[in-house]
Amino acid sequence: MAMDPAGQTDTAGVIARPPLLFLAALLIGFVLDRLLRLPFPGPGLVSWIIGGSLIVIGFVLFAAGIRNFTRATTPVPTNEPTRVLVTTGIHGWTRNPIYLGMFLIYGGIGVAAQNIWILVLTLPLAILVRYGVVAREEAYLERRFGDAYRGYRQSVRRWL
Repeated sequence: MAMDPAGQTDTAGVIARPPLLFLAALLIGFVLDRLLRLPFPGPGLVSWIIGGSLIVIGFVLFAAGIRNFTRATTPVPTNEPTRVLVTTGIHGWTRNPIYLGMFLIYGGIGVAAQNIWILVLTLPLAILVRYGVVAREEAYLERRFGDAYRGYRQSVRRWL
């Protein structure tokens, strides 16, 4: 792994690739649901409509974030160095549109599948993403971009 001039690694050093964290939580939720099914409130059609809506909105946010990174020619994967600070488009509204999209997709799957366990696992997943991914990325971006990132962080919310 390459080092920047300050002696820091040139990646955020997150605990795991975020899509893998979401996938693991989904799989654990499905296994728990298989072992101990808990009742889900509301009829199936309503769950499908709400869950489907969350999934669609999540994909839109996710795709907009990916598109911004691609247009700026900076890599999306957290294990590659960030080339530029992306602050326009959807990133002018939320600093983490890709993760926000992943959370909406994740929650939408839980609602559509009527799986309480997936929804319960949202809190530990959020804590893991917040401190194991986002906090490390924020520290990395501050080291890499300094005042530009600090100004961006002050003007754009982390989530909503």
